[in-house]
Amino acid sequence: MPQGQPVSVPDDGLTTRQRRNRPLLMVHTGIGKGKSTAAFGLALRAWNQGWPVGVFQFVKSAKWKVGEENALKVLGASGEGGSVVWHKMGEGWSWVQRDQQLDNEAAAREGWEQVKRDLAAETHRLYVLDEFAYPMHWGWVDTDEVVEVLRDRPGSQHVVITGRNAPASLLDAADLVTDMSKVKHPMDAGQKGQRGIEW
Repeated sequence: MPQGQPVSVPDDGLTTRQRRNRPLLMVHTGIGKGKSTAAFGLALRAWNQGWPVGVFQFVKSAKWKVGEENALKVLGASGEGGSVVWHKMGEGWSWVQRDQQLDNEAAAREGWEQVKRDLAAETHRLYVLDEFAYPMHWGWVDTDEVVEVLRDRPGSQHVVITGRNAPASLLDAADLVTDMSKVKHPMDAGQKGQRGIEW
């Protein structure tokens, strides 16, 4: 793909501009490091374009503080780019009453229900569904429903899903799939994650 040019042009009746601006479903999967990091990089690009960004972190504990969360929240509040809304399942979804305790499976389903509501309302231009592959892999959220909802989403809403073990039907439906493979990792030599690299 030299200089960003497509290898072939499909006979789909679309103009070059229409094809270029098609909303994408992207999946970052595999056992290597960098799936979420790459998705947050996309969020930075979206913010710079003035797009509203919605981040939904599935699975991660409330204690896990990622640097991208702080940076994107500050940028979103700056008024210079797009807005940024950040939801964490581990903290209890922000729209669920605090006295309502949800187990992890119910919380994952509730997070997906909010994503569906936001997609229907065209709330964001980019959705980062961080570690959302896990609830599908574990059977907490129905993959066929996810694929159908994402396929039929209105407007120009881009979606990136991260996590290991992304289901095959999700990969088939995606426009862009990146499999992060591990060649080498410091943890292989007994080194724990470190500040500024893992968080």
